Amino acid sequence: MTLITKTPEEGFQLAVKLSRKGVTTTQKDKNVLFMLREVYSRDPDALIACSQVIAINFQTVAAANNYWRDQK
Repeated sequence: MTLITKTPEEGFQLAVKLSRKGVTTTQKDKNVLFMLREVYSRDPDALIACSQVIAINFQTVAAANNYWRDQK
């Protein structure tokens, strides 16, 4: 896998994918994962934390892509 993407939108989608992969790597039991999803999907603090993880991953991807400044 590479952090290099063609566009910021592709970079954001990669950040989301990395974030989701982190959750499934941490919680390997699918039954627990799906049970907890019902809980955190209704918790504003959990959703904000989720957004923060995606934002951090997006910062990493953006830096790896030199913030797409060199892209035409």
